[in-house]
Amino acid sequence: MSSDAAQALTSSSGTGVLLVNLGTPRAPTPAAVRDFLAEFLSDRRVVELPALLWQPILRGIVIPLRSARVAHAYESIWDGDSPLRVVSERQRAALQQRLFEDLGERAPVVHLAMSYQGPVITDVLREMLASGVQRVCVLPLYPQYSATTTAAVFDQVARFIKESRALPHFALVRDYHDHPGYIEALAASVRDYRAEHGSTGHLLLSFHGIPEVNVRKGDPYQQQCLRTGELLAEALGLGAGEWTLSFQSRFGRQKWLEPYTDETLRRLAREGVKGVDVICPAFSADCLETLEEMAIANRELFEENGGVEYRYIPCLNDRPDHVSMLASVARQALALG
Repeated sequence: MSSDAAQALTSSSGTGVLLVNLGTPRAPTPAAVRDFLAEFLSDRRVVELPALLWQPILRGIVIPLRSARVAHAYESIWDGDSPLRVVSERQRAALQQRLFEDLGERAPVVHLAMSYQGPVITDVLREMLASGVQRVCVLPLYPQYSATTTAAVFDQVARFIKESRALPHFALVRDYHDHPGYIEALAASVRDYRAEHGSTGHLLLSFHGIPEVNVRKGDPYQQQCLRTGELLAEALGLGAGEWTLSFQSRFGRQKWLEPYTDETLRRLAREGVKGVDVICPAFSADCLETLEEMAIANRELFEENGGVEYRYIPCLNDRPDHVSMLASVARQALALG
């Protein structure tokens, strides 16, 4: 569907979907990465430390030490633009097309925003309201809820509400970690990959980690990850010894959710597991953490410790079954049968 057709839908349907993902640097350069890290790691939802304590550490130690290294990692996966931005836009366009096919002129118009480095959530919401949207489904592309991700999105929606007079009706999607369509899309992606490439016999489910203290404070993220893992293993008919769940991307010195992915890969290789298929169910779109950390760096780690076959299964991205699931979630939230 063309952009003109999408714009025409706005006035006729009065509904909209706002897809939100984390965000990405604007370029694979140290300067752009500095800007991204400064915004991302200054969010109190992400790092729960007093600003007077954290900001000197962030700007005096973390950013200077990490910017060049992270920029180099981005450069290794950059192909004209950030993969996260490219995939997220493909998801937006595919979801728009699917909703139009399902609902015709009643289809909500789909917009995309990022929590950090734009498109800014509050700006996109203002554009939607100005174009005639009166009901908005805010759909963070995080299957499992965490205060570090989904709540950070809702904080920015709350900022828009606080600053605005005329408001649309909001439907906020909290999570979809056990949605049947999500589980089946994950299972189908594993089946499809193994049908094409063969199976190593062991599936590693690597979720993004969060500090363990966050869970002790009430964050449901860990339990939702475990539930997703159980449902996926059940859908694939995997026995207890055929899959492992772990957590990646830890940052800083505090304890994060365990088992850690890098340590798990070392252990599996040293215990004689020669091959692993790796999937990252917490990521809706391929990004730095999947394409560089998981597909490249952890492959090298596994092989260095005796592993032979390491296969990374791409994220759901804009697979039709994934897009169909997102359409179902959005339609339910907006009460569009």
